[in-house]
This record gives sequence, structure tokens and C-alpha cells, in this order.
Amino acid sequence: MSHPIVALWAHPRSMSTATERIMRERGDCEVFHEPFLADYYLHRSVRPLPMLDEEKTAPMDYNDVRSMLLEAADAGPVFFKDMSYYVVPRIFEDEAFAHRLCNVFLVRDPRRSIASYYKLDPQLSLTEIGIEAQWRQFCFLRDALGAQPLVIEAEAVSENPKSVIGRLWEFADLPFKKEAFEWRTSDVPEGWQHVEGWHADVLSSSGIRKDASDPDAVFEAAAAKAPHLKDFLEHHWGFYERLKAQAGTYSVQA
Repeated sequence: MSHPIVALWAHPRSMSTATERIMRERGDCEVFHEPFLADYYLHRSVRPLPMLDEEKTAPMDYNDVRSMLLEAADAGPVFFKDMSYYVVPRIFEDEAFAHRLCNVFLVRDPRRSIASYYKLDPQLSLTEIGIEAQWRQFCFLRDALGAQPLVIEAEAVSENPKSVIGRLWEFADLPFKKEAFEWRTSDVPEGWQHVEGWHADVLSSSGIRKDASDPDAVFEAAAAKAPHLKDFLEHHWGFYERLKAQAGTYSVQA
């Protein structure tokens, strides 16, 4: 028997790790943390990624990651979160796998996400902002495969996590579990060891926290140090608005 594979397609610094943390607390899914990262940064060597412990990553090839996820779903429900740019356009040639997934997209105001990403990795590239790849993947699923992905906003998760994550669970046909919204700060979840340095904020928290920052102020502070970030924002802003407009379009009521 094959069980659901819930895929959360995100962009960097979009609260995807905090969302994954909630999924881990459910206790009824096998959870994978960015399994396609190794294919992008190590197998294909697109560029070096800071704070990546290469010795703790496996598997590394797209097809091997794909097989790992499918095999895990033979035993029980699976959840993984990943960045769309890791798999676009490769996944466009893999319709069988794309069809197999329960696809959810998480998007955050790029003024916040770009500033947060720049703080951790000043060498970030235009592609790694990640929202264009999300939109391309969303369009592929909707237009080429006739699928209906769910889109959720990070700001909505921050404002009302139980309602928005509850919507995700219903979309994925998973029962609501209120105990999943709190966790112990001392835990380093399995699968995070190779990228632990990227997730200090989640590791130091015990639940989702409301984001009260001013996105303009946050972004301008980063752009003052790196003016090219304004070009990155301009490039991705239209894709963000299109994806954000889909939030709720395919949602189910929590």
C-alpha cells in the first residue's frame, strides 16, 4: 500500500523549516528535510553552500532521492520540504513523480526572506531567491498536469498557525493534532545536522512566533549593504504576487 507524500515547496527563509518542525511533532509521518538539496549543491555542484556538512548528507542524486521518498511511502505517510529551484526544471520531465505528490507551496514576502537570506549568505544568487522557480512549478502542476496545489502564506502561518496548518492537514487528508504546535528547544531533529547552522531561530524557539517586522525597513537595511538585492527583489516580486494571489484558491476549510 502506498501512503501520501506531502511536498512543501518553499523558497529560502520562508518559514518552511518551522512548518516542517510542526509536521515532525505530529509523530505519524516520516519527515525529510530538503532531500533534494544534496543533488543541487553537491551532486550537480551548482555552487558551494555555506554551513553545509557534506559528510552528513545522503543520498545525493535526484533519482536516488526520488526512490528514497517513494520507498518510505510504502511504509507510511511522508512529508518533505524542499526548495523548488532544486528540482526545476528537472521535475517537469518526471510527471509520474509530480503526480504522486500532494503539492503545497509556501510563500513569504520576499522583502523579509531576501534580507534574512542575505544575513546568512551574502553570496546568494538570483536563482536562490527561489520564488520564480516556485511559480514555474506551480504553473506546471496546474496547467500541464491539471493538479490543484495548495498555496499558503508564511505571514498567515505566523498570524494563525493552527488555522493555516490545519488547512494544510485537511488538504493532505491528515487529522488535526493540536499538540504538534509546541516542541522542545533542546531537540535537533533528525536530518537537520548537515544544515543546523541555517536554523538557529527554529532551534531556539518552542513554537511558531508572529512576525511583526516592517518588511520595508528590514529590506532597506539589507539593501543599504548590498544594493543588488533591489534587482533581486524586482525580478521576483511579480512571481511572488502571482503566487500569493493563488493562496486560498484551492484551499479547503479548516
